[in-house]
Amino acid sequence: MINITNIHHTAIICTDYAVSKHFYTHILGCTIIAENYREARDSYKLDLAINGTYAIELFSFPAPAKRPSRPEAAGLRHLAFQVPDIDATIAWLTKNGIEAEPVRTDEFTGSRFTFIADPDDLPIEFYEIKP
Repeated sequence: MINITNIHHTAIICTDYAVSKHFYTHILGCTIIAENYREARDSYKLDLAINGTYAIELFSFPAPAKRPSRPEAAGLRHLAFQVPDIDATIAWLTKNGIEAEPVRTDEFTGSRFTFIADPDDLPIEFYEIKP
Protein backbone atom coordinates (compact mmCIF):
# COMPACT_ATOMS: atom_id res chain seq x y z
CA MET A 1 0.00 0.00 0.00
CA ILE A 2 1.17 3.54 -0.72
CA ASN A 3 2.18 5.58 2.32
CA ILE A 4 0.58 9.03 1.90
CA THR A 5 1.31 11.17 4.94
CA ASN A 6 -0.48 14.43 4.10
CA ILE A 7 -1.81 16.61 1.29
CA HIS A 8 1.15 18.63 0.03
CA HIS A 9 -0.58 21.48 -1.84
CA THR A 10 -3.46 22.52 -4.04
CA ALA A 11 -2.73 24.07 -7.44
CA ILE A 12 -4.97 26.84 -8.79
CA ILE A 13 -4.80 28.41 -12.24
CA CYS A 14 -6.08 31.98 -12.36
CA THR A 15 -7.03 34.30 -15.22
CA ASP A 16 -5.86 37.58 -13.64
CA TYR A 17 -2.70 37.04 -11.62
CA ALA A 18 -2.70 40.41 -9.82
CA VAL A 19 -6.36 40.08 -8.76
CA SER A 20 -5.93 36.49 -7.55
CA LYS A 21 -2.63 37.25 -5.80
CA HIS A 22 -4.38 40.06 -3.89
CA PHE A 23 -7.37 37.82 -3.05
CA TYR A 24 -5.31 34.91 -1.70
CA THR A 25 -2.79 37.08 0.20
CA HIS A 26 -4.75 40.14 1.39
CA ILE A 27 -8.27 38.75 1.70
CA LEU A 28 -7.60 35.15 2.73
CA GLY A 29 -4.31 35.93 4.50
CA CYS A 30 -2.04 33.39 2.82
CA THR A 31 1.65 34.27 3.05
CA ILE A 32 4.02 34.22 0.12
CA ILE A 33 6.78 31.62 0.26
CA ALA A 34 8.11 32.21 -3.26
CA GLU A 35 7.09 33.99 -6.43
CA ASN A 36 8.61 33.02 -9.76
CA TYR A 37 8.06 34.10 -13.33
CA ARG A 38 8.58 31.32 -15.86
CA GLU A 39 9.46 33.04 -19.12
CA ALA A 40 9.19 29.89 -21.27
CA ARG A 41 5.54 29.52 -20.21
CA ASP A 42 4.75 33.24 -19.81
CA SER A 43 3.49 32.20 -16.40
CA TYR A 44 3.80 33.10 -12.75
CA LYS A 45 3.99 30.51 -9.97
CA LEU A 46 3.18 31.81 -6.51
CA ASP A 47 3.78 29.48 -3.56
CA LEU A 48 1.51 30.29 -0.62
CA ALA A 49 1.38 29.15 2.99
CA ILE A 50 -1.38 28.97 5.58
CA ASN A 51 -0.08 29.32 9.14
CA GLY A 52 3.44 28.64 7.91
CA THR A 53 2.51 25.45 6.05
CA TYR A 54 2.91 25.27 2.28
CA ALA A 55 -0.61 24.90 0.91
CA ILE A 56 -1.34 26.54 -2.46
CA GLU A 57 0.39 26.99 -5.80
CA LEU A 58 -1.19 29.86 -7.72
CA PHE A 59 -0.42 29.78 -11.44
CA SER A 60 -1.10 32.22 -14.24
CA PHE A 61 -1.13 31.10 -17.86
CA PRO A 62 -2.04 33.04 -20.99
CA ALA A 63 -5.74 32.48 -21.82
CA PRO A 64 -6.56 29.43 -19.67
CA ALA A 65 -9.85 27.67 -20.36
CA LYS A 66 -12.73 28.54 -18.04
CA ARG A 67 -13.47 25.93 -15.38
CA PRO A 68 -17.14 25.00 -15.01
CA SER A 69 -18.20 25.61 -11.41
CA ARG A 70 -21.94 25.79 -11.81
CA PRO A 71 -23.61 23.52 -12.47
CA GLU A 72 -21.15 21.34 -10.64
CA ALA A 73 -18.99 19.28 -12.97
CA ALA A 74 -17.17 16.01 -12.39
CA GLY A 75 -13.75 16.42 -10.83
CA LEU A 76 -12.35 18.32 -7.90
CA ARG A 77 -15.30 20.07 -6.26
CA HIS A 78 -13.97 22.89 -4.06
CA LEU A 79 -11.24 24.14 -1.74
CA ALA A 80 -12.16 24.24 1.97
CA PHE A 81 -10.48 26.26 4.72
CA GLN A 82 -10.93 25.56 8.41
CA VAL A 83 -11.84 28.63 10.49
CA PRO A 84 -12.50 29.04 14.23
CA ASP A 85 -15.42 31.51 13.85
CA ILE A 86 -17.68 31.50 10.78
CA ASP A 87 -19.38 34.76 11.78
CA ALA A 88 -16.06 36.64 12.06
CA THR A 89 -14.98 35.12 8.73
CA ILE A 90 -18.16 36.30 7.01
CA ALA A 91 -17.80 39.77 8.57
CA TRP A 92 -14.25 40.04 7.16
CA LEU A 93 -15.35 38.86 3.73
CA THR A 94 -18.30 41.28 3.69
CA LYS A 95 -16.03 44.16 4.74
CA ASN A 96 -13.88 43.31 1.71
CA GLY A 97 -16.80 43.19 -0.72
CA ILE A 98 -17.11 39.41 -0.93
CA GLU A 99 -20.56 37.90 -0.59
CA ALA A 100 -20.90 34.60 1.25
CA GLU A 101 -23.71 32.12 0.75
CA PRO A 102 -26.11 31.63 3.66
CA VAL A 103 -24.53 29.65 6.51
CA ARG A 104 -25.43 25.98 6.55
CA THR A 105 -24.92 23.31 9.20
CA ASP A 106 -23.22 20.01 8.39
CA GLU A 107 -25.87 17.41 9.14
CA PHE A 108 -23.25 14.87 10.22
CA THR A 109 -20.87 16.99 12.36
CA GLY A 110 -23.04 19.93 13.41
CA SER A 111 -20.35 22.34 12.20
CA ARG A 112 -21.33 25.51 10.38
CA PHE A 113 -20.00 26.39 6.94
CA THR A 114 -20.40 28.77 4.01
CA PHE A 115 -19.13 29.19 0.46
CA ILE A 116 -17.76 32.07 -1.57
CA ALA A 117 -16.27 32.26 -5.06
CA ASP A 118 -12.67 33.29 -5.73
CA PRO A 119 -11.95 35.79 -8.55
CA ASP A 120 -12.27 32.97 -11.12
CA ASP A 121 -15.49 31.58 -9.61
CA LEU A 122 -13.69 28.66 -7.91
CA PRO A 123 -15.91 27.53 -5.02
CA ILE A 124 -14.22 28.10 -1.65
CA GLU A 125 -15.69 26.76 1.57
CA PHE A 126 -15.07 28.05 5.08
CA TYR A 127 -15.74 25.31 7.63
CA GLU A 128 -16.00 26.24 11.31
CA ILE A 129 -14.09 24.12 13.79
CA LYS A 130 -14.26 25.58 17.29
CA PRO A 131 -10.90 25.61 19.12
